[in-house]
Amino acid sequence: MMLLALDTSTRTIGIAIHDGSQVLAESVWISAGHHTIELAPEVALMMRKVGGTFAGLKGLGVALGPGSYTGLRIGMALAKGLALTQSLPMVGIPTLDIIARCQPGRSEPMFAMVQSGRNRIAGLWYKWGRKGWQTREEAESMTYEELLERLSEKTYVCGEINAEGREILSGKINVELAPPAQCVRRPSVLAELAWKELRKGRHSNPAKLALIYLRPRSE
Repeated sequence: MMLLALDTSTRTIGIAIHDGSQVLAESVWISAGHHTIELAPEVALMMRKVGGTFAGLKGLGVALGPGSYTGLRIGMALAKGLALTQSLPMVGIPTLDIIARCQPGRSEPMFAMVQSGRNRIAGLWYKWGRKGWQTREEAESMTYEELLERLSEKTYVCGEINAEGREILSGKINVELAPPAQCVRRPSVLAELAWKELRKGRHSNPAKLALIYLRPRSE
């Protein structure tokens, strides 16, 4: 039995297949905005590579956002279609929690981000504790300049940081930038988080599972 994980939160698309014991396959790539034509064929190809079938799936994990409105809808549509046609349990995981789970523990606070379009980022502050990275806040939309204005102490910044963002943030006294390899949003991590929820009997009605969309604070 396998779980399929889908993350189309931004231009970065991720797919993974996990059998509960190991990651059977994982693929991550930056799309040129062709989510609609790329996602389903890549999922079918990955299923063939691992010798699996959609009928053999045990569940689905999907990234909920925040991120790109169009990208999120495409991934959710495919996940809901599979869940409903195959009668599969479905687990939604906030996209920023996927990024946070990939980061090592640190003493300073962490800010995880994704690109959200129109030269804005969507991000969330985390603190390290006994249960790993935790947050009690809600994600916010802002610019890189607005982020810098809000950093009052040394902060580890990770996630989907584009070239412009690295130029703006590099060398700033309150910023510790994660290296690019540590910023990749891993769909295998999404799969493991979804498995954990399924084993606890926690999953959502596919018809009611909602995405996380943000608006700028000024709106």
